[in-house]
Amino acid sequence: MNIAFDELSANQIYHLMTQTIIPRPVAWVLTQSKQQILNLAPFSYFTPLSSSPPLMMISVGKKPNGDKKDTVVNAMESNKLVVHIASVGSSEAMTATAATLEHDQSEIDANNLELSTFEGFDLPRLSEAKVAFGCELVDTIEIGDTPQTLLIMQVKLVHIDNELIDITDGKAKVYADQLDPISRLGLGEYAGLTAPFTVSRPK
Repeated sequence: MNIAFDELSANQIYHLMTQTIIPRPVAWVLTQSKQQILNLAPFSYFTPLSSSPPLMMISVGKKPNGDKKDTVVNAMESNKLVVHIASVGSSEAMTATAATLEHDQSEIDANNLELSTFEGFDLPRLSEAKVAFGCELVDTIEIGDTPQTLLIMQVKLVHIDNELIDITDGKAKVYADQLDPISRLGLGEYAGLTAPFTVSRPK
């Protein structure tokens, strides 16, 4: 079956793309408003961009009423974000934080989530997340008819739980099975990892 995208609505395209570009990692993003309210939300339009400088990007849509989401507003005001990699065990809490709340309400409080000090960074991190990136916003791009907001962030610091990582001769090995990251599929579906395997790349 071949499907021409120019014959589809934006909603139909969204459902096709999110069910075929799979699996997608989930950025569980914490930001803070000018009123010191912490916001937490998941985004699966998420990818690393480069390692020198270390950049990553999330694509953020609008609230149902057309307003910018709190993640975008907060990031543009403070330039600080913490991007967590959620585990399968956090699937219920992560999905719950996708609910639309008022700007003065915190998903942290609404879902009774615990925070830890992120040493060396201005914002806290989720205690249950085994990987957290302390990031600074470096650029925003508005794209599309809605439009989407692309947030481009530079990683300044990463927290990795000790049991996930070994460093030998300066080279890090992170154990993906210990992280057990959650992957976004389409509709309401998620997936965990299968057993990791290795394929040697050509030299």
